[in-house]
Formats: sequence, C-alpha cells, structure tokens
Amino acid sequence: QVQLVESGGGLVQPGGSLRLSCAASGFMFSANTMGWFRQAPGERREWVASINTASSTFYADSAKGRFTISRDNTKSTIYLQMNSLKPEDTAVYYCRRWNYDNWGQGTQVTVSS
Repeated sequence: QVQLVESGGGLVQPGGSLRLSCAASGFMFSANTMGWFRQAPGERREWVASINTASSTFYADSAKGRFTISRDNTKSTIYLQMNSLKPEDTAVYYCRRWNYDNWGQGTQVTVSS
C-alpha cells in the first residue's frame, strides 16, 4: 500500500524558512520521480517542484531561487526547503508520486506576520 506522509508545515513570518518532509512507503522510491504541489484556499492545486530519479530538479517560476527540492533514497523521503517565504506561499503542501494518483494528506504552511 502506497503511503506518503508530509510533515514540517507551520506558521512562519514573511521572510522566514521552513523545511517540509515527505516520507514514502509501499513502492520502489528510488525508481520514481517525486513532486511537491500546493493548494491555496479557493485555488487549484499547483505544481511547485519535482525531482527525478537522477536527482535533477525542476521548479515552478514561483519557487525558483527560493525553494530547494531534494531526496534521500536511503530514507525514502523528499524534502522541500523553503526560504524567503511570502504570504502568497500560504497553502496546503502535498507530495506526489509522479505519474500516479498517489498523494499525501498535506501539511499546512501559513506565512503571516
């Protein structure tokens, strides 16, 4: 059974940082591209970043220069380091197994003073 469990969200002030984690199980993690998505209230879910099996990384324009996606295959975990956070980054953040309808439950990130 595929499971994706996100953690690390919280309340942070503008300009602050957070590191999200997504622990995966139930499939061959190292053989899969993984991604982070987010959904703000009233908005569609949008792609944020992804990392392939060679650890090449890809970012939405909104994340470039501020967010860093990484993976640790020994822990079957992906991370999203988020720096210089802005109020518009407020959303529920989800990880996804690429090309599969496998999602975590999400972790709330709120950027507010």
